[in-house]
Amino acid sequence: MRSYAVLLSLAALAAAGSTTAQTPPDPRTRIEALSADLRDLARRYDAPLSDERRTRLRQRLEQEQDALREAPFDGLSADQRVDLLLLETHVARELAQLGSEQERDQALQPLLGFTAPITALCEARRRLEDVVPQSTAEQLEAVATAAAAVLARVRKDGERPEPRLCTRADRRLRELRSALREWFEFRDGYDPQFAWWVQAPYSTTDKALEQLGDALRELAEAGGGDQSLRGDPIGEAALQRELGFEWIPYTPAELVAIAEREFAFCDDEMAKAATALGCADWRQALAKVKENHRPPGEQPSLVRDLAHEAIAFLEQRDLITLPALAKECWRMTMLSRQAQRQNPFFLGGETIHVAFPTDAMAHIEKLQALRSNNEHFCRATVHHELIPGHWLQQYSQARHKTWREPFGTPFWMEGWALYWEMRMYELGLWKGPEDKVGMLYWRKHRCARIVFSLNFHLGRWTGPQCVEYLIERVGHERAAAEGEVRRSLSGGYGPLYQAAYMLGGLQLRALQRDLVGKQGWSEKRFHDAVLAQNSVPIAAVRLALLGGEVPRQPVPWRFADQ
Repeated sequence: MRSYAVLLSLAALAAAGSTTAQTPPDPRTRIEALSADLRDLARRYDAPLSDERRTRLRQRLEQEQDALREAPFDGLSADQRVDLLLLETHVARELAQLGSEQERDQALQPLLGFTAPITALCEARRRLEDVVPQSTAEQLEAVATAAAAVLARVRKDGERPEPRLCTRADRRLRELRSALREWFEFRDGYDPQFAWWVQAPYSTTDKALEQLGDALRELAEAGGGDQSLRGDPIGEAALQRELGFEWIPYTPAELVAIAEREFAFCDDEMAKAATALGCADWRQALAKVKENHRPPGEQPSLVRDLAHEAIAFLEQRDLITLPALAKECWRMTMLSRQAQRQNPFFLGGETIHVAFPTDAMAHIEKLQALRSNNEHFCRATVHHELIPGHWLQQYSQARHKTWREPFGTPFWMEGWALYWEMRMYELGLWKGPEDKVGMLYWRKHRCARIVFSLNFHLGRWTGPQCVEYLIERVGHERAAAEGEVRRSLSGGYGPLYQAAYMLGGLQLRALQRDLVGKQGWSEKRFHDAVLAQNSVPIAAVRLALLGGEVPRQPVPWRFADQ
């Protein structure tokens, strides 16, 4: 009887599984499955410059895109509908990025076309194919010979490639050398036939790639000036495409106009603060404020006190839920001299990275770092990085709608922290005109980020022009302006990252006015609800929070026109 009952149970489970398999997956399941698949594929297909990698990733993404066209929408909840729309955007963006990557790699063919055998060797290793040592050695010798020929060609005055292409090619060569080293070490040392044939050709090839990379870096730097400020603009079409993926229905020119409008507010407020300080203009007020900094050794205690001040300010006004663990579990560290070359101000999250002069700095560097991280600038920076800013965001991301992790956007991450800078200013966190100058300095800085980053990627401004703009329009110390531009153009940030601070903040402010000002939400309810959506475009947050039916084709939200 027991065996018969077990068989019946198994049959019932099989029938249930069959029914479940025919039910279309819900959006969360789709997101989690695609994310896991893409992670696995990225590990499996990891050879640099690999068409096989791009093809396999594109196949999976197009499979998802086709399935999404047939996915049910009408029967979904509002949150599920938002998830489905976000997934469609994510897939489209991933496909576009594969296309852009292929175009950029294709432009490197005159410099790196000879490297295809390296990619093929790495791909064959992932397929676990056997190696024929003698023919492999001959392939590597041919690669080394071709690399030497490219090296001779690029050194000719009439055939020197564009500096930006040299920088891109050098970066790819580093990836190829690393992949080739991993391929070689997989067999070297335990396969005597492989070692006997391949050791010397591998060494020759690695050296040839290194020499070509060195030459390309020299050519990239041949133009003079600080090459870390050169960057690689993406152009107007790519900018507009990126804006679409962020659900931003404005052109770059319209966004610059929005920044200038916000600048006008900052200029007016700064003039009032300067008058209160007895200064002739904002520049004089800014210079006065910059001199009010802590002595060496006391910056950590200032940051601690400002963090506690912001928490108390929020709790006294019941503006947002602050979990006890979030208040307890943040840390602090100090930025090194080298780190401050790219990050002249604070960085944050679970650990706040504090900028302040180090004893290794030159005298002028110390003075500039002191002025750039004075007490009044720090007041806004600390709550931007910790609570209610990035640390509270990260705490919430780990606990709410975690499946949305692939959709992360600076418009939510940086926009939220900038929104709180504006809100704290309106609510009176400042203690005097000096603090107002410090808080407005950062607000001007975020306006300037829109202007200089978009103009750079449109090809209108160079990196050094961006530096001069920050010095002239915002009042940065030169070292701070150079660090800001260097970080922006280094390639570690997306082209819209710098614009996302102010634009995301303005989106949240517009949404707050709709829900708190018009629909009667409490501020606490609003702020908690935004955090609970995780990091997604603010227009998607709006769809989730406004109530009502989420449409299959949302109407573009022109948040700055309200």
